[in-house]
Amino acid sequence: MRYPTVISTFLALVRGVGIHPGPVRRGPRIHDLRHTFAVRCLLRWYREGANVDQKIAALATYLGHVNVTKTYWYLTAVPELLAIVGSRFEEFSQAQTGGES
Repeated sequence: MRYPTVISTFLALVRGVGIHPGPVRRGPRIHDLRHTFAVRCLLRWYREGANVDQKIAALATYLGHVNVTKTYWYLTAVPELLAIVGSRFEEFSQAQTGGES
């Protein structure tokens, strides 16, 4: 599918369900769907206790990211994900130092 076709179809669908950009707020973008998909995958994996480092390469490929660091960006872009990652790092750090702060 060509990108312009995808965009025009998406906009037609959005407008068809009654969502119209206003003077202050823009309407949804197709990339908003990608962002939501990526964030929900990461949240689900963390909640399930999955090895995110192992799974993120597949997510990066699916999203079309050439470099996995582009996918890791989502971990810092969403407060809920950042809190989970921070908590996991703190647990890891304490385990490495024997619980010393």
